[in-house]
Amino acid sequence: MTDAPLATLLFPFERGLVDPPRADDRVLFLGAPGGLILPADFAGSLAAVQGFRPDYLALQRAGFAVSPEPQGEGYDMALVLLGRHRRENEQQLAEALGRTRPGALIAAACAKKDGGGSLRKRMAELLPLEDHVSKHHGVVFWLRRPEGPNESLLAALSGAAGEVDGFATAAGGFSDDGIDAGSALLAECLPDDLKGTVADFAAGWGYLSVETARRCPAVGAIDLYEAHHASIEAARRNMAAKAPGTAARFFWHDLLGEPVAERYDAIVMNPPFHRSRAAEPDMGQAMISAAAQALKPRGRLFLVANRPLPYEQTLERQFAAHGELRRDTVFKVLWARKK
Repeated sequence: MTDAPLATLLFPFERGLVDPPRADDRVLFLGAPGGLILPADFAGSLAAVQGFRPDYLALQRAGFAVSPEPQGEGYDMALVLLGRHRRENEQQLAEALGRTRPGALIAAACAKKDGGGSLRKRMAELLPLEDHVSKHHGVVFWLRRPEGPNESLLAALSGAAGEVDGFATAAGGFSDDGIDAGSALLAECLPDDLKGTVADFAAGWGYLSVETARRCPAVGAIDLYEAHHASIEAARRNMAAKAPGTAARFFWHDLLGEPVAERYDAIVMNPPFHRSRAAEPDMGQAMISAAAQALKPRGRLFLVANRPLPYEQTLERQFAAHGELRRDTVFKVLWARKK
């Protein structure tokens, strides 16, 4: 997460357009960034909410009280830092309305490139805004929580629970609007002789794990690792509903920053390759290295990637053997085996 939306969010406080929280105020901060630094005149107690594991850990190290999901009600103020996913943004705003007291200030900011202007207009259609400002390539708007926001308003913001082909999905997570074509291709290529204990790295909402359990009956257990908290919770529901006979464990985990303690017979993964909009192959390369460390001797890795990504060199360094199973116009499916 960049610092620009945070600077936009804090701008009205710095310029005296709204008052900062007082000593006895309880403040809810939805989407609090890992590099959070608050102005010196911010008093009160802050409850930070961050579902992305690396930012959560950074907030924890900085001494903030932080949780992956919002908790409690009756807050005196809510700060909301919004991103590029509309459904997730609207859910965050619904949480702010539902967890603050009547009359509480709610301030929200979003980068212009992520639709901050249209989101501000959307909120103005639902509730009267006190004001808004464009600053630091973003838009910040603020309002007062009305007396008892009605259920239809909260429902309009929260929307229906995400579902794709019978799978639960997570707003703001990977492929929250459909089964990813790369993951589907990888699932088709999985060998039916997989057995033992398997891990799904960057599991998202669990599609690959469900398919592994379905296609590979000798797999006894699957561990799912995912940095996006809402996604791993959706994966928990999907495995219970679609692969109830397979033992599964769920790890809310930063594979690029936290070591993996377990060792596996096989790992499947569709690794992330960007933090922003630009491709960053080093992320996938680091995940390949993490997989190599987590595999047992002669353990196997199966991954899918966009064709241009240079993962073969990393496989060559980290594994005894590797190769390609299939490719189409967009993706390639790679395998590797440890010594």
